[in-house]
Amino acid sequence: MTHENLPKAVYEQLAEFRYRLRKFIHFSENAARNIGLTPQQHQLMLTIQGFPGRDFVTIAEAAEKLQITHHACVGLVSRCVHVGLIIRRVNLEDARSIHIALTEKGMDFLRKLSAVHLMQLESLDFKFP
Repeated sequence: MTHENLPKAVYEQLAEFRYRLRKFIHFSENAARNIGLTPQQHQLMLTIQGFPGRDFVTIAEAAEKLQITHHACVGLVSRCVHVGLIIRRVNLEDARSIHIALTEKGMDFLRKLSAVHLMQLESLDFKFP
């Protein structure tokens, strides 16, 4: 199938996917704000806890997952540290970087948000294992 001959049904499917994606993002942003977090704080905490195989990330890893600049990620991390959501730890394997991890306060917020997000996804017939 070439890009010149896409059937209308493809455009309809793409439009519906974008609509559902945007609707979920809107829900997610409001859910974060409703418990006193910014959407960016929520995304950073989910990035940290959701990183495969461990419960910490480097700034570079977080920036990549969030698709923001390293400098912007440093600022976001600093704001989250300031309000007690995450901590910085020394990276014993590479002194040029640090590890960031959730505090218990951050984990409590993330648990609450994740529960409502799972309910929202289930209402959209999105299945999790």
